Amino acid sequence: MSVLIVIPARYASTRYPGKPLVELTGATGEARSLVRRSWEAAREVSGAPRVVVATDDARIRDHAAGFGAEVVMTSEACRNGTERCAEAFDSLGGGFEIVVNLQGDAPLTPPWFIERLIEDLRDHPVAEVATPVLRADAAALAGFREDRRAGRVGGTTAVFGADNTALYFSKEVIPYTGREDYGAGEETPVFHHVGVYAYRPSALAAYGRWPQGPLETLEGLEQLRFLERRVPVLCVEVEARGRQFWELNNPEDVPRIEAMLAEMQVA
Repeated sequence: MSVLIVIPARYASTRYPGKPLVELTGATGEARSLVRRSWEAAREVSGAPRVVVATDDARIRDHAAGFGAEVVMTSEACRNGTERCAEAFDSLGGGFEIVVNLQGDAPLTPPWFIERLIEDLRDHPVAEVATPVLRADAAALAGFREDRRAGRVGGTTAVFGADNTALYFSKEVIPYTGREDYGAGEETPVFHHVGVYAYRPSALAAYGRWPQGPLETLEGLEQLRFLERRVPVLCVEVEARGRQFWELNNPEDVPRIEAMLAEMQVA
């Protein structure tokens, strides 16, 4: 099944302008940009999918081309990564059966997250959209709560039904657990939504025609447009396998991610 991985990269982020070009220092002391680390993560996915960086900014275009990435220029009118993926897909002339949106702020995404996502979407012929979820350990849950107490918009959490289709996504910590003291190694009932999506082309085409709904606008979460239109989003539970995962949402996340790179011995 032909797969296209698109890395949407926008310079004019409201919360963190220039974020794709922010440098992250790895275990060897080498600094690489966020968009480069995300591109390198995508290149590790088996099956040799095509990987492109989609941007509307010449600075990101030139930087990405400099480290060897294929770049697709998209318009400034794209309001989120899904719209940018749809435009990039059209610019390339279509022809792919699955399009993966690997958010440009997720450089710690292991390849098996994406491989499992593609596999599950392929095995569910009626599903139009799929996204990974990772059960939060005690440290991750504490990080979510710390961000919220500090007034920072951090990771996104997800709740889903018995059929694994999403009920809701939020930047608040859901569900309410009634507990603050989960111990190291203890499972929590909170699932971290991993900012990756796999779409069938029909879902991408429909998405761009729909206006933003109130929930998407309030939460700032693009996937809620599907839920507001009653399009099921398949939540695919993935395993960390000892890897740490975090997204770069705020400047405060840089040292957190660099510490993870060092601990996992990622160059």
